[in-house]
Amino acid sequence: MARPISVDNAEHYNWGDNCDGWHMVKSEQLSVIQERVPSGACEQSHKHEFAEQFFFVLSGQATLVVDSVTHVLNAQQGLHVPAGVVHQLCNYGDVDLEFIVTSTPPSHGDKVLV
Repeated sequence: MARPISVDNAEHYNWGDNCDGWHMVKSEQLSVIQERVPSGACEQSHKHEFAEQFFFVLSGQATLVVDSVTHVLNAQQGLHVPAGVVHQLCNYGDVDLEFIVTSTPPSHGDKVLV
């Protein structure tokens, strides 16, 4: 049954250095996750063999390196990362970064560290 979802009632997990993720949609074909990255934290550089992703910043500022090109994303900005492309997301700002990452197919289990 459909129901409204938020960080208050979504499935939660921790990753990296004190980062949070909440599954807003978790199906076989689609993943929508809201994430929080504290100031100074980065994920490891990686790629996904099958999943393409769209990162959309809710608040704060994301530095997203995609195929060796650095993109700075502010609130209400997003960026598409095709499958197979090396990328890394960091929060070099002074406040928490909050964003949505949409993946199809879901990216969990599809990460290859580089």
